[in-house]
Amino acid sequence: MIPDFVSVGASAPWPVLPPGIHDATLEEVAARFATTPHRAWLFGGFVRAVEALRFAGCSTIFLDGSFITAKPHPGDFDGLWDLDGVDPYALDPVLLDFDNMRAAQKAKYFGEMFLTQLPHQPGLLPFFQKEKFSDAPKGIVRISPRPAHGATI
Repeated sequence: MIPDFVSVGASAPWPVLPPGIHDATLEEVAARFATTPHRAWLFGGFVRAVEALRFAGCSTIFLDGSFITAKPHPGDFDGLWDLDGVDPYALDPVLLDFDNMRAAQKAKYFGEMFLTQLPHQPGLLPFFQKEKFSDAPKGIVRISPRPAHGATI
């Protein structure tokens, strides 16, 4: 379940999810955040990224960025994905293209997808759980791209 937004202080321009990792289905994310034509367009790109990651065997994806805030018109979404179980030969190479400020990802998926952790680098998950203007803790959404038995995404 995705909780209600909270305010994290005057320096944050809009409310965010409360701190923590909040599990949700794609259907719950759509109902909560794909509420305008622009947000639905962004969400369509995110779903395509999830499908590509699912095809490659990814088991955990996190959704973040202004898309999961009360910002009226987010520019894109930010996501993280876990490399565990991913078949590199089945992975869309665009998801590993971080050149030119991730332009290829934005063009194809309308957002940016980062690995949760790269070898010899600290993990990004704690960074994504900070509100960027106030540095206050905030929440993110975790999605399992693997559909339940008999379900589709």
